[in-house]
Amino acid sequence: MRKTIAGLAAATMMTAASLAGMAHAQQGEDLLTLNTTDGPVVIELFDEEAPENVARVKELAEEGAYDNVVFHRVIGGFMAQTGDVQFGDTEDGFDLNKAGMGGSDMPDLPAEFSDIPFKRGVVGMARSQNPNSANSQFFIMFADAPHLNGQYTVIGEVVEGMDNVDKIKKGDAAQNGKVSNPDKILSATVSQ
Repeated sequence: MRKTIAGLAAATMMTAASLAGMAHAQQGEDLLTLNTTDGPVVIELFDEEAPENVARVKELAEEGAYDNVVFHRVIGGFMAQTGDVQFGDTEDGFDLNKAGMGGSDMPDLPAEFSDIPFKRGVVGMARSQNPNSANSQFFIMFADAPHLNGQYTVIGEVVEGMDNVDKIKKGDAAQNGKVSNPDKILSATVSQ
């Protein structure tokens, strides 16, 4: 009986997540789907809160720039970082030692900070010490991190597949989350 109830609860949660994704799509909000080595991850993009940063991610996804890009920095209990289209693409220009240092050929972006908190499932743009240095890299939160609030641009939130985010291979904590033989984005697509 308990197994049946647990199964029904899990099915209900999966259905709710699917309905949430469909509701976002019906409202015309853009969704970024990352088909990863661990399964699909659907991210609702916050076009209104971060228009320039979201536009960049959508453009790169539509060009196929995120295809085959690794999760180069993954810190358990914190976040998984990806999006280095220059050095992180396993099919073109891959260099694991440089992954995380590159970006796209486009100019860096201005910060678009908001009051959206960095909680589990939130997606933010990676940057250097300069707040206006985001380019192509982004990260997905494993857990809440209030110390990041107002410091990084939030571009979206995972609405489906957070269980797949949790499966991403973790890196070495002693090396700031550097991952050997990292998982990757197989393909990235944008839809409504």
